[in-house]
Amino acid sequence: MRKAGVANVLLALLVASLVINYLDRGALSVSAPQISRDLQLSPADMGVLFSAFFWSYASFQLVAGALVDRYPLRWVYAAAFLIWSLATAAVGLVESFGALLVARLFLGAGESVAFPASSKIIVRFFPEERRGLANALVDVGTKAGPGLSTLLGGLAVANYGWRAMFLVAGLGSLVWLIPWLLVRVPDEIVETGAVARRPGWGDMLRLRQLWGTSIGMFALGYVWYFLLSWLPTYLVQERGLSMSSMATLGSTPFWAMGLSSLAGGWSSDRCIARGASASRVRMTYAVSGLVLCGVAILPAAIVSSADHSIALITAACVFLGLFTSNVWAISQTLAGPMAAGRWTGIQNAIGNLGGVLSPLFTGWIVKETGSFSLAFWASAGVLLLGAASYWIMVGKIQPVKWNE
Repeated sequence: MRKAGVANVLLALLVASLVINYLDRGALSVSAPQISRDLQLSPADMGVLFSAFFWSYASFQLVAGALVDRYPLRWVYAAAFLIWSLATAAVGLVESFGALLVARLFLGAGESVAFPASSKIIVRFFPEERRGLANALVDVGTKAGPGLSTLLGGLAVANYGWRAMFLVAGLGSLVWLIPWLLVRVPDEIVETGAVARRPGWGDMLRLRQLWGTSIGMFALGYVWYFLLSWLPTYLVQERGLSMSSMATLGSTPFWAMGLSSLAGGWSSDRCIARGASASRVRMTYAVSGLVLCGVAILPAAIVSSADHSIALITAACVFLGLFTSNVWAISQTLAGPMAAGRWTGIQNAIGNLGGVLSPLFTGWIVKETGSFSLAFWASAGVLLLGAASYWIMVGKIQPVKWNE
C-alpha cells in the first residue's frame, strides 16, 4: 500500500479508536445518577471517581509520549487499547467504590497513549497545510464518543441498566484491534533506528512555547472534562430533565463541537493553502476559540430556561471546536517529527491536570452550594487564562531547531 493510502487508513483507525476512547471514559458520567444510587455514593465520591481517571491518564502521558517516539507504535497502541477496553468492561462487575476507583485508574493509563500516537502519525504523514483537517478528524472522534456515550449510553442505561452498558461497550470494542493489527505500519513511524540527536527532557522543558501550549491545554482539559463529567448530572438534577431527554439534548453540544472542529480544521487548512501565514491562522483560531467559549459558557448556569442553558453550552462547544481543530497542529509544527510524541505527552500531562481538578472542584462546589453556577464561572476564567498563554507565551508558530 502506498504511503498516502497507509496514512489515510491509519488516520481512519485512529479516529475510530478515539470515538471508542471517549465513549468509554464518558460512560461513567452518563450512568452517574444510577451508579451513585446503587452503590450509595455521594457527589463528592463521584467527583473523586471522575477525577481518578485523570490521575493515571495525566501521569502516564509522559510514559506514553516516550514509548511512541521510540518503540513500534502498532504494538504500543494495541496493548494500551486492550487495557482500556478491559477496564471499561470491568466496571460492569464492580460492587464497591474501591473497585470502581481501580477500574478508572486502569482506564486512564490505557487511554493515555491515544494523543501522542495521533500526533506522531500526523506529523509524519501530513504536511502543514493538511494537518488542520487531519487533527480535526481526530478531534471529531473525541466529540462523537461523548455524543454517542450520552445518547446511546443514556438510552442503554435507561432500558438495560448500567452494568450491561459497560460490559457491552468494553468487550465489543475489542473488534477494533483486528484491522489495527493487520495494517502494516511503515518504518517511518516505527523509528527505532539512529536519527539526529533527539531533544532531551531538559531541552523541551526550558521552552516557553511548551509551557504556553500546556497551559492552553490545561484550560481545554478543565472545561472539556467539566462538561464530560458533570453535564448529564447537571441536566438531570439542576435542570430537571429525564434520562431520556438528557440523552438526546445532552449530546447536542458534543455533536456541535465535532462539526465545528471539522469546519475549523478544513477552513484553516484552506487559508494556509491559499498563502496565509500558518502561524497567524492557527493562532487566530486557537485564541478566539478559547475567548468566545468563555463568553458563551459564563451565563449558561444563570439563565432561567433549560433550553437556553443548553443553547449556550452548545454555542460554547462550537467555539471550543475552533480551538481544538488547530491546537494539535500548533504543537506538531513546534515539536517536529523527532519530538511530537513527547511534546504531546508533556502537554497532555499538564493539560489533563485540568481534568483532575475540575471534576473534584465541581463536586465540592455542588456539595457546598447546591448549585453549578460557580463551576460555570470558574470555567470561563480558566478559558481566558488559556487564551492569554497562547497569545503571550507561544507567539510565532514555527519549528523548534532542536539540533542547534
